[in-house]
Amino acid sequence: MNIIWALLMLLGSAAQHPQNDSQQVAKIIGSSFHSALIASLQKDVPVSADHPPVKVDPQTNAPKVKGVYVTAYSAGGSRMQQLLDLVDKTDLNAMVIDIKDDAGYITYKTDNPDLIKKGHPQPFIRDINGLMDRLKQHQVYPIARIVVFKDTVLAKKRPDLSFVNSDGTVWKNGKGDSFVNPFNKEVWDYNVEIAKEAAKLGFKEIQFDYVRFPEGFEKRADSLKYFKNGKSRVDAVAEFVQYARKQLAPLGIRVSVDIFGYAASVPAAEGIGQDFNKISENVDVISPMIYPSHYTQGWFGSKDPDKEPYRTIKGSITDTFKKLDPLADQKPIVRPWIQDFTASWLGSGHYIKYGKSQVEEQIRALKDMHVDEYLLWNATNRYSSGVEYK
Repeated sequence: MNIIWALLMLLGSAAQHPQNDSQQVAKIIGSSFHSALIASLQKDVPVSADHPPVKVDPQTNAPKVKGVYVTAYSAGGSRMQQLLDLVDKTDLNAMVIDIKDDAGYITYKTDNPDLIKKGHPQPFIRDINGLMDRLKQHQVYPIARIVVFKDTVLAKKRPDLSFVNSDGTVWKNGKGDSFVNPFNKEVWDYNVEIAKEAAKLGFKEIQFDYVRFPEGFEKRADSLKYFKNGKSRVDAVAEFVQYARKQLAPLGIRVSVDIFGYAASVPAAEGIGQDFNKISENVDVISPMIYPSHYTQGWFGSKDPDKEPYRTIKGSITDTFKKLDPLADQKPIVRPWIQDFTASWLGSGHYIKYGKSQVEEQIRALKDMHVDEYLLWNATNRYSSGVEYK
């Protein structure tokens, strides 16, 4: 194994794509040899945040992604045609589609008995194979979004995999959502199994979201009942990501993770278990959510960041690059989420209506920072018209 590890380190160093030219990956690795190496790595190297896997991008011809978020309801309904038309008529080329949603529902019909048992499928996408055919016909790069540890469905079915109050009830946050336990490997395997099925369906990338403990968990960590394995919360989250990537690499599929945008500007968020760098070194793509509306007054010298999209995006990407510099050749592709919605909840005087101009200002900031991949978020999938996405 030492010889394989040394060879992988050499190949990983040679193959690592430049930060701002993410598709120039190595062509020195034959596909069969690559598979054998990954299989050896997956089998023999222990899962540990101290021993990250070598970056060998499983896709040598992946596009530079410019995509939109698509709910399962939209993907399985009439709005999908409008979204496909948007992609056909613009420089957009990708869709991030809910395969396991924010409640924990698996959004398509599956025959996998373990997934049925844990996930209570709700087939918003009535014909998943038909959907995949449509995406292929329109040359859409398909990304499967899997919400991991925010999972009310599984928490209700299996309280032993969640966090339990002293009275025996499953803990809920202020919005009524429950989480499952990142320390528990059964939870890991469940989500990885969904990802493997998505890969077999034809998705080219898995995007894991809510890869963390509940917000403010540090305030209740000692009062709730749940399985602990002696790891820190940061290591539990990072090791899940590493484990998932090792499991999925032999399928030739990328792994990306969503993370709070401000995580690049502050020390590790020990409470929720998110360390920007420990997660980043274990994924192919990192997607910081750098919505201007998510930054409070004073960030990047702006009184109201939502009203200055160019300045806010540029500042957040500057911090992201600084944060990732220590990773050297372990840097992932940076593909941020940007804002195509109006944050009216910020209150009068603290927000502006978002449309073509505000979206283009964010894209211009990314371009000026040499970031040429991004994703647009609008929870209702109603995206601004007339935007120049180049």
